[in-house]
Order: sequence, then C-alpha cells, then structure tokens
Amino acid sequence: MHVFNWQEVDWVLLDMDGTLLDKHFDDYFWETLVPREYARRQGLELAAARQEVFARYQRQEGTLNWTDIDFWSRELDLDIPALKEGIRHLIEVHPDSEPFLRYVRRLHKRVILVTNAHYKTLELKMNQVGLLGCFDAVLSSFDLGAPKEDRRFWQRLEAKLQFEPGRTMLVDDNREVLQAARNYGVRFVFFKARSSSQAAPETSRRFPVIHYFTELMPPLESAE
Repeated sequence: MHVFNWQEVDWVLLDMDGTLLDKHFDDYFWETLVPREYARRQGLELAAARQEVFARYQRQEGTLNWTDIDFWSRELDLDIPALKEGIRHLIEVHPDSEPFLRYVRRLHKRVILVTNAHYKTLELKMNQVGLLGCFDAVLSSFDLGAPKEDRRFWQRLEAKLQFEPGRTMLVDDNREVLQAARNYGVRFVFFKARSSSQAAPETSRRFPVIHYFTELMPPLESAE
C-alpha cells in the first residue's frame, strides 16, 4: 500500500494499454499476428519477417507513428484495423481497473484517460470494454500532436485541461512517459508493473511501483 494524502490529488491521469487494459492483446497483435501476416503476404520465412517488422517498429519508437495504425497499414501493406477487429475478443480490462475507477469517482477526482493510442484503436477498445463513461475526458496523443514521451504533450494537455501538475497523479506502464510527466512537474507518478496477464511483472527503480490498483486504495473513509 502506498501511503499518500488523496486530498492532495485533484486529477487522476490513467494510461490505457497495459495500465487499465491487459497488454496481452497488443503483445500478441504486434509480436505474433502482424509478423505472421507480413510473412504470408511477402512470401517470407517467419523468422525473417519478424526481424524486418521489429526493425521497422524500433525506428518509430517515441513518435506518433509508433501507434498510428494507418501508418502501419501503409508501411507493412496490411489492413491493420481489420486485423485488430478480427481478434477484438482478446481485448480485456485488468480486473482491478473498474474498482479503482469507481473509487476515484467516489472521491470526486477528475479522471482523464491519456493514451498514445490511435483514435481508431481507442474507439475499438472502448467499444469492446465499455469504460468510456468512467472518464471526465479522453485524450490521445494524436489529439495533441505529440506522444506522451514528449514535453509538448504535457504542455498542450495542461493548456487544454488547466490541470495543476502538483495536484496530479499519473499511472502508466511506460517509464519514458512517467519520466516526461515527472520532468513536467506531475507530482504523483506510479509505474504499473503488471501490464500483461501473460507476462511476469516488470520492475522500476526510478518510480514507485504498483502491481494492482488496490495498492492505491486505502479504506475510503480514511482517503476522504
């Protein structure tokens, strides 16, 4: 349990993939399904296709292209939205996410979904899991013209929402995003270590770590 005063928090910013949603969908999609389909389309051995696809991924890390499924459709000559639609049944919410969302709503905090996901991916996932009504606002890096790893994202987010970084919490499974938020002045940052139900939890020395949202949920009467 992380001890802090919820009265010092007005804004709760939450990442989507790996934080609220099980990252198994994305890991399977990008690491298994896409290379397999690329190999089939290009007539390559799977190992060669994986090497080529992963090299292309690496070149786009930290940019908007990283999560732009229209970009990857063009880059790989694949219908990425259709492939995602075909396995939408794998999109799942972490079991601790909805109780935490209810908890922070009961505390009357402003709850914002902040994601690097492309708007088509965001729409697919929110339609599948039905969480859209849990947020006061939903903002993608595509709305703000910069990924969350970029300081410009936080500058534009503050201009849009008028949030106070010193009274803001962010939970994310991306260390670079957490560092960018911390550098901007976001006071409470937490690394979500258990991003995928099918993978071992990760660790971080730079940030306070949670495996489950319950670690941020003391009894409601003491939080208030």
